[in-house]
Amino acid sequence: MQNPADWGRLSRAERNAAYDNIAAVADSARLNAAREARSAAFRAAHPGKLDLPYGPAPRQRFDLFPAADPAAPCLVFIHGGYWQRNSREQFACLIEGPSARGWAAAVMGYTLAPDASMTEIAAEITAALDWLAANGPAHGIGGPIVLSGWSAGGHLTALGLRHPAVVAGLAISGVYELGPIRDTVLNDKLLLTDAEIAVLSPLRLAPVAKPLAVAYGTAELPPLVADSRELHALRAAAHAPGALVPVAGGNHFTIVLELQNPDGVLTAQLPPLLAQARR
Repeated sequence: MQNPADWGRLSRAERNAAYDNIAAVADSARLNAAREARSAAFRAAHPGKLDLPYGPAPRQRFDLFPAADPAAPCLVFIHGGYWQRNSREQFACLIEGPSARGWAAAVMGYTLAPDASMTEIAAEITAALDWLAANGPAHGIGGPIVLSGWSAGGHLTALGLRHPAVVAGLAISGVYELGPIRDTVLNDKLLLTDAEIAVLSPLRLAPVAKPLAVAYGTAELPPLVADSRELHALRAAAHAPGALVPVAGGNHFTIVLELQNPDGVLTAQLPPLLAQARR
């Protein structure tokens, strides 16, 4: 993150721009549209276990993609959109890489701000993981759970690593310090409180000893790069396992292709994470 003194001198427009991934990537609309189209095709090809509720709210739903082996590891993916945009359906194609390697997958939805506060969103992630731990085996998903997410989902992954059903995590392009967010347009819907910033910023929390790989694109906005590096450094100082994964040339929207690809940089992180979790 920027030096706090420098951040304090920025205008509101400059602070907004510091987190505006869409404006920072010229072809973000094309990249998002391509991902959404591919996700729609993937869901159409795997219709068996979609839209399963883990709670009563409309967005509290799972799309499950079991592997041939019910004991295969399962990647649980949390979508991004700064906690206030997008839906799980738009990200289904990102589990193509793990699926090709024999993994099961689950893509979760959650209520968006302002209909839910950050505290409530974090609680929904816990509820979803509770549901999957209890009900996954009945749907052919009984193996160890590796949690992953992109952007806001990266932040929620870092928080969700504490869940007892999760053995490891892969956090992608996340925001791990919420304080600066309150100074931007993003907070118009999030309405972050002092308490939420204190207890829901992973950079303010004691690291969990479970493996967590922290990935970012080297062409991303500086605050996201800095947060990723600082989270890994915090964990390394506490001897918590997991790699720092800078994806060369990746921006906020191309980095996820490394999970969609069976041979991608991010997909390749999954076996080592599982091996670390089993030590």
